[in-house]
Amino acid sequence: MPDQTDQPSKSEADAEVLAPAEEVADAVEHEKSGPSEDWLAIELAFRIFALVLVATFLASASGVISNPLAPFFGKPGTWSNDPLTSLIGGPEFGGLVGIVGSFVTLLALFGFGTAQLGIPWRRFEFAFVAVFGLATFAYVLAGQEAVKFYSLSYPLWALVIGLLISNTIGTPRWIKPAVMVEFYTKTGLVLLGAEVLLSRLFALGQPGIVVAWVVTPIVLISTYIFGQKVLKIRSKSLNMVISADMSVCGVSAAIATAAACNAKKEELSLAIGISLIFTVIMMVILPPVIVWLDLGPVVGGAWIGGTIDSTGAVAAAGGILGDTALAVAATVKMIQNILIGAVAFGVAVYWTTYVERNPDGPQPSLREVWIRFPKFVLGFLGASAIFTTIYITEGGSEIVDAIIAGTTKTLRGWCFCLAFVSIGLETNFRELGRYLHGGKPLILYVCGQSLNILLTLFMAWLMYTQIFPDAAAELMESAAK
Repeated sequence: MPDQTDQPSKSEADAEVLAPAEEVADAVEHEKSGPSEDWLAIELAFRIFALVLVATFLASASGVISNPLAPFFGKPGTWSNDPLTSLIGGPEFGGLVGIVGSFVTLLALFGFGTAQLGIPWRRFEFAFVAVFGLATFAYVLAGQEAVKFYSLSYPLWALVIGLLISNTIGTPRWIKPAVMVEFYTKTGLVLLGAEVLLSRLFALGQPGIVVAWVVTPIVLISTYIFGQKVLKIRSKSLNMVISADMSVCGVSAAIATAAACNAKKEELSLAIGISLIFTVIMMVILPPVIVWLDLGPVVGGAWIGGTIDSTGAVAAAGGILGDTALAVAATVKMIQNILIGAVAFGVAVYWTTYVERNPDGPQPSLREVWIRFPKFVLGFLGASAIFTTIYITEGGSEIVDAIIAGTTKTLRGWCFCLAFVSIGLETNFRELGRYLHGGKPLILYVCGQSLNILLTLFMAWLMYTQIFPDAAAELMESAAK
């Protein structure tokens, strides 16, 4: 017998049908009145791309590839006993100059963006100083050697710091103008597009593409159906965000999907929290399991890349097994990252034409799908296409590597760290508790991830040992050279 407390009342169901029409109308009006966060995120990211591309090309005119802006962008480094060394030492991270440079750049960019959104500059600048300070603290905590060894990375610390503040003293009103989860995340995801290079991904060949692109949609759809039909999770958007987070590529996919299905911030926070916990667990457990099963670095690397959510944790777990496993794991994960755009578009279409469709109303138009579609995904795909084009030209690979390592990857990390702090500052445990009714979201994640682990392992074994054994042999030979 279904749990009656988990079923919406008639009035609630009616409200859920009527709400989307009002949201679409509001979105149309907003697009007419001024730029949206999505387009501004693309603009800010491409301003960064333009600046660093011009600087790198000019500095490399003599034939020596260099990014002159690299020293001015950094983050706190690794430390053992004295946390101050993470701020003033560690030249590989840019040191204090790099941290200040990142702060000034992001303050100027997001200050411009928020002004376009109608938030006064003076209110934003003081609030941003505080949020950036909390993000810096999260980076410092994550940089401690013992903490870093266990890959308790900055997203976890940023989220915890924000949650502690919001659920103890409460988030101060004056800081709220700079608490912008979606704006930071969308900008960071567009910057991430520069790192997802198609030429690198397809170099892994058909096995890696099959592992990433066949398993992912099967797990995503199966988990969503399981949540609706078996667990009977009331919130379809929560069900979808958890399914996408677990099956695609973790936090980035969760945020893009949340935008496409209009998920509540509490639902996004819950999905990200569950994901971060299991990411740490799987990162520790999978490498020894792979050794115990004697899977080898290629199959093991593909298994890691297809199942662990965070790209950083994928690299850490793959690195434990060696360079070959690291390369395969990271590449499979990047192939999954490409699916962010396809998943977001598919969810937007499904939500508009099926989930939120009023049976008594007219058929949803393409305009409604377009309004719901997260536009920043176009920036992500555009950045990937542009940097892939540069990468395949003569000398382009060195230029792209210099740009990514010296500037865009650092600023992308700051954007995500600011977003995680903001998520914590916006999340209240009392509001979050109602989404954990009966433990169903946790059950959904565990069951979905179990399917993901088994199916990815089978597909990696099938592709690299049965169908394309030569591909695995080539990867092993190239690693030995």
